[in-house]
Amino acid sequence: MKRRTLLASGAAAAALGLTGLPVLAQDTKTKVGFIFVGPVGDGGWTYQHNEGRLAIEQEFGDSVETMFVESVPEGPDAVRVMTDMALKGANLIFTTSFGYMDQTVEVASKFPNVKFEHATGFKDAPNLATYSARFYEGRAVQGHIAGHMTTSNIIGYIGSFPIPEVIRGINSSYLAAKAVNPDVQFKIVWAYTWFDPAKEAEAANVLIEQGADVILQHTDSTAPQAAAQAKGNVITFGQASDMAEYAPSPRVSSIIDNWAPYYIDRTRAVMDGTWETHQVWEGIGDGMVKIGEISDAVPAEVKASAEALRDSIAAGETHPFTGPVNKQDGSVWLAEGEKADDGTLLGMNFYVEGIEGDIPS
Repeated sequence: MKRRTLLASGAAAAALGLTGLPVLAQDTKTKVGFIFVGPVGDGGWTYQHNEGRLAIEQEFGDSVETMFVESVPEGPDAVRVMTDMALKGANLIFTTSFGYMDQTVEVASKFPNVKFEHATGFKDAPNLATYSARFYEGRAVQGHIAGHMTTSNIIGYIGSFPIPEVIRGINSSYLAAKAVNPDVQFKIVWAYTWFDPAKEAEAANVLIEQGADVILQHTDSTAPQAAAQAKGNVITFGQASDMAEYAPSPRVSSIIDNWAPYYIDRTRAVMDGTWETHQVWEGIGDGMVKIGEISDAVPAEVKASAEALRDSIAAGETHPFTGPVNKQDGSVWLAEGEKADDGTLLGMNFYVEGIEGDIPS
């Protein structure tokens, strides 16, 4: 664990945090904390959040001070880290993983004058906002490319945890792949981790041994790319970050989580006193989800159609979950032309028809 930029500490700051009083008048800097589930050098999820933190420093200069703690387990230890930041004078704390949700609610209730923002969660409070990206839009573009590119018709998917966000991504990419390749099959391996390069590489190798020549992932490191590169003739996609070091192949495109504009806006809102709680969920059209460059390993016509899909989603002309779509058991979920509502998507706990296997409980 590494910590950077520790802030004004001591009894005075602790008392201020506990009593809910404003920070000291002479302490003019806005202090922004980040809790990271992985290391900032993971090349994926946490790396991109840290890019957002650095963008805050770039935008506001000496008016802000940031701090972060990386590789914080999702559980009681997160409470300790958040509390420590609040006691050290943080005005705004971003908690950047789904598993911090209940801990963020707990600590936010103890520090009503500190603003909290939880990534990918759904529990809010007057001083706790939530924010997330419509990753499923990007996964539809990946699925489109994957469906075209597979020659074995087996696409491997590394899942982290069986939560709606991950299930939604599997379904979205599957539907997009199936739309361009009716013979496609998905094989899913659950890694039960967000960041563990050894487990992620093992999962990729298992999928490759099962015949997958395309690997999608909802884990945070570049280990699947390295595993694919070692095997050869297997393509991958960057997850959360561009992972361009593996381009033009095996990484042929990527989903890039673009948090910087949001982090800057929310920091500015704290600075000018306009911060309010909310629940934000933005996608490609908003700029929170970006599609990394599609490499020359992808045929030109496939690249063009993928870019057209991206643009259509961005314009609101295409929704990745548009009927007819059945659930895995064959029951109708979406009728012809019907689009999924956000409530169903946010709580998604089922596979769509065509995906084999059960969702772990």
